[in-house]
Amino acid sequence: MARTEIDHGDRDPLYRQLADIIRGQIGSGEIPPRRAVPSKRMLRQRYEVSARTVDAAMAILRAEGLIEAEPGKGLFVTEHGQQKP
Repeated sequence: MARTEIDHGDRDPLYRQLADIIRGQIGSGEIPPRRAVPSKRMLRQRYEVSARTVDAAMAILRAEGLIEAEPGKGLFVTEHGQQKP
């Protein structure tokens, strides 16, 4: 089962937990291709993490090719985001 919440007591770093959550949302279609990823502010508030944690999680997802930046608009799921492991 995919992770849906941050566990602040888990040994897994918070940024990896957040990346797992967003990856799961992309994989399930909850965040479909070409749709914006929730804003940094929204993710910080929802998961009670720092901006640095959100940035690190987004960097992982960008490196995996699941999301991409659209300058002036934000981060979006790539067209083939659901097809990546």
